[in-house]
Amino acid sequence: MISEKMVSLVKNSSVIRAMFEEGKKMAKEFGAENVYDFSLGNPSVEPPKEVKQAILDIVNKEDANLVHGYMSNSGYEDVRAAVASSINAKQATSFHADNIVMTVGAAGGMNVILKTLINPGDEVIAFAPYFGEYNNYVANVDGKLVVVSPNTATFQPNLQELEEKVTERTKAVIINTPNNPTGVVYSEQTIKELADILSRKQKELSTSIYLISDEPYRELAYDGVEVPYITKYYNNTVVGYSYSKSLSLPGERIGYLVLPDELDDAEDIKAAANVANRILGYVNAPSLMQRVIARCLDAKVEVEIYNKNRELLYDALSSYGYECIKPEGAFYLFVKALEEDDKAFAERAKKHNILIVPGSAFACPGYCRIAYCVDYDMIKRSLAGFEALAKEYRG
Repeated sequence: MISEKMVSLVKNSSVIRAMFEEGKKMAKEFGAENVYDFSLGNPSVEPPKEVKQAILDIVNKEDANLVHGYMSNSGYEDVRAAVASSINAKQATSFHADNIVMTVGAAGGMNVILKTLINPGDEVIAFAPYFGEYNNYVANVDGKLVVVSPNTATFQPNLQELEEKVTERTKAVIINTPNNPTGVVYSEQTIKELADILSRKQKELSTSIYLISDEPYRELAYDGVEVPYITKYYNNTVVGYSYSKSLSLPGERIGYLVLPDELDDAEDIKAAANVANRILGYVNAPSLMQRVIARCLDAKVEVEIYNKNRELLYDALSSYGYECIKPEGAFYLFVKALEEDDKAFAERAKKHNILIVPGSAFACPGYCRIAYCVDYDMIKRSLAGFEALAKEYRG
């Protein structure tokens, strides 16, 4: 008999993954070229050539024990130092190796920092729409996820409601910018106001409130939009990062946490995060990929490929009558469903072999997420289906 907690987690398993699995079945039935799977944020852009070369060089030339052996829970010191230097060069910060914990992707990092900070019953605030796995990450540590309702006019965080929902039990606030599922980048003004609210609440409640910035899409921004680096605005900030999107390496599970010296109880948090990394079962981030990342910190994927997809899909859907804020980053469109029930709308889209994810999976019903990190030609082939779907509702 499985645990009671797992019963509920299995029942509410990821809608995104379920759609992805269904897409594979449909591809066998209808042919892969006739199924338009926009469900999973699985990068279609090739990793930079530097990554493949680094893997070959490391496997062939570096000491095998160094490449494949154990290291400190937080990762190789030289890799962490290189990551810190790279962030400093890009963001004008002053981190060092001890501020970095290498993690098993952004998901691993989120679980490590929540394990580090959260007591049973502590509240963690998230802004809808948000990545649905936050529910599970917080449940893993017996915390309580408190949801701030979406601001559907702009999809910037609803800061007035945030202020109302911060209590003496609030231990952390999660933000994700560029945002999954909306593609919105939280503006500098938003970040400043958010930091001001949390600073005032800390004083008012005599507590520490940690801001966890989940940043796997940081490098994917368009039209010259700047993505603020959150540690510059609020001292109690932890940054989680992943190379899944920035280097198209989702299956390699490599990322890091930034734990600044300015954090309240910084040394205890660093020590606890190292232990959490081990006892959660990761032990350490993958050794080979740590060595690879250290050599590829200046490498980039071709963001223009995603931008070309964004322009095509946004312009076409807008012309068909769909409502959507044009994304500034990441690789998602968050489109208003053509009926109140977003799940029913997603089901109806399947009749045109189009797979999209209902917004209710992101705590924002009435919308659907379309991941455009796919082949450009697939988007072109799908447009007739999107147009026919819109005509069905108009008719």
